[in-house]
Amino acid sequence: MADTEDVTESRLLLAEYDRIKEEQKTRIGFRDNLLYFTLAASSAVLAITVQNRQAQLLLAVPVICLVLGWTYLVNDEKISAVGCYIRDQLGPRLAELSGTRGAVFGWETYHRDDVRRPTRKRLQSAVDLFTYVALPMICVTAFWCSDANRPPLLLVSIAQTLALAALGWQFLRHADR
Repeated sequence: MADTEDVTESRLLLAEYDRIKEEQKTRIGFRDNLLYFTLAASSAVLAITVQNRQAQLLLAVPVICLVLGWTYLVNDEKISAVGCYIRDQLGPRLAELSGTRGAVFGWETYHRDDVRRPTRKRLQSAVDLFTYVALPMICVTAFWCSDANRPPLLLVSIAQTLALAALGWQFLRHADR
């Protein structure tokens, strides 16, 4: 019979910590790459629009930004939820089991106390709102000012504007201030 290690609540919690930190790390990389991909895809559409002089192509940018912006926002929320879970649930349970006074996972709270954090968070929110809301709205506005402005596409652009407003509201609502 093979030796088996004792399964304790502490070991299970530490294994859970390792798994969710790995998920958080993966989501951070994915989220950050979404920003770059959004800018690259939007730039490509803008270049094609200018080359072909077809303003209706500008309406592709809001679609790109809505889909990728929502994906960015969902991943950002999950990243924050992992941190919150570690700070509020996992850390205290491990501290109680080990008899430790104070935080078990110090980094999870330490980096949040940085005095420059609120400024960084506001700047990141501004970048997110510019990328996922302002940039596509600039494209919609340019479409409205063009000769390509036809009733069916006008309806599409109005629907996009409403969806972008909803996305912007979600970004503001989920901003970790």
